[in-house]
Amino acid sequence: MEPQLTRPRLDAEVESFRTEVREFVAGQLTADARGIGTLDGAEYDAFRGRIRSELAARGWLAPSWPKEYGGAGLSAAELVVLVEELTGAGIPFGSDNDSFGISMLGNTMLQWSEPALLERFLPRILAGEYVFAQGFSEPGAGSDLASLALRAELDGDRWVLNGQKLWSSGAHVANWMFVLARTDREAAPHRGISMLLVPLDQPGVEIRPIRNLTGETDFNEVFFDNATTQAELVVGPINQGWSVAMTLLGFERGETALHAPIRFRNELSRLADLIRDRGLVGDPGIRRAFAWCHVQVEQLRCHGRRIAAQLIQGDEPGPGAAAFKLLWSEYHRVVTELALDVLGLEGLAPSGRPSPNWYHTDDPGAPNSSASWTSVYLNSRAGTIYAGSSQIQRNIIGEMVLGLPKEPRR
Repeated sequence: MEPQLTRPRLDAEVESFRTEVREFVAGQLTADARGIGTLDGAEYDAFRGRIRSELAARGWLAPSWPKEYGGAGLSAAELVVLVEELTGAGIPFGSDNDSFGISMLGNTMLQWSEPALLERFLPRILAGEYVFAQGFSEPGAGSDLASLALRAELDGDRWVLNGQKLWSSGAHVANWMFVLARTDREAAPHRGISMLLVPLDQPGVEIRPIRNLTGETDFNEVFFDNATTQAELVVGPINQGWSVAMTLLGFERGETALHAPIRFRNELSRLADLIRDRGLVGDPGIRRAFAWCHVQVEQLRCHGRRIAAQLIQGDEPGPGAAAFKLLWSEYHRVVTELALDVLGLEGLAPSGRPSPNWYHTDDPGAPNSSASWTSVYLNSRAGTIYAGSSQIQRNIIGEMVLGLPKEPRR
């Protein structure tokens, strides 16, 4: 029997909103559709574009933003419901880059930016006119962002940027980037950093795609050679970009906690089907490994419920969200390894539809092709690195949750 997890308590008005969302979902999918994973090629792209437009029209593309900026002004409880219903049905929340422009940057700007900057950027992000990528990591500053070296110097009414960013997902399809830059080279490592909004379609910016293990070019290195941006395009106060970045990363981890457990549960059901199809239900090693994965997914669901309850109560997830990130990224590495064990030699010559996603699982309804599982398996390695490596997450948990001594500085 499946364990029943208690949902955060929701009032009648919020449950009425759930009914509204379910009616919307029913209007988007045919009766036999199992999610966007059943689509391929041009049909897949067209569906995502149409859904993005319909979500934007309802304010659901940026559901927690105020209505004056194009959002829906939803409460935290309504946001939880929206994520549950859309993710469960396999309906995407906009384009891949929307996670940067809306979930991360937009929500952060609402906490740190003046109205004039919000009025300029937020509607254009929702309209798809401004497409953002993230400019945090550098060749010598991955998880240790405090050691970043990209310089931004104020020259009259503009910032002049020189340096490099690395592993910038989606930069090749973006025209803007939110960039952490060193604006005071004399300050301590965590100080003297500012978050700037920088246009990418200008002389002095070079984007070089990087081919990854799957053969795709989802992320990039970006070079700034006297590139410029307007002096006022700073998110938060100058030289306080570290605090702004921590706000942004909190939004990234918090939203992941809402939708990831749903996707992992869906993926585990696909794996169960794959095991049955290969006639391995009675294999003791496979059964033992699958049981472990089942326990991990239930644990992640509990974490997701806890974080949802915190959001509904008006609390921030805080450093405890590092535990969720550590758990899901390490789990996903193991479960995809199990899928490759089940596929056996077929995994060496993948066939069928590969996953179109940069990260996490394949889409709900995706076929159990060897190409789907192999591409997700290869991408799962990145999950233990991006958004803070597993080693960094363990440091955060040890120092900020368990109160252990800080790691010695060399």
